[in-house]
Amino acid sequence: MIDPSVVPNLSQSIPSHTIQNSELPLTVYRELAAHLRQVTGVEAELLPQRSRQFNYRQSQVGGIEIRYTTTATEASQQRVAQILQYYGDRYGAWESVEP
Repeated sequence: MIDPSVVPNLSQSIPSHTIQNSELPLTVYRELAAHLRQVTGVEAELLPQRSRQFNYRQSQVGGIEIRYTTTATEASQQRVAQILQYYGDRYGAWESVEP
């Protein structure tokens, strides 16, 4: 089960929400962003890695920013949670990232 605190909520006035998974490879992050962008009212943007030291076992991405637009619905929010759950089940837990 996905931690609800890592999924942006329509009922809150959160313009964006950033999460990360340090084990997720770059290609999977790109796939995730593409899946999220297919959901009505959802925008997704990959963020650069913040670490100053390269670690081969660490993701090359610093996280993904998820934003809901005015066209998002409750169904959109549920779909985002399902997508994040799918990737979380395969690659490990998501963590919230502070801006």
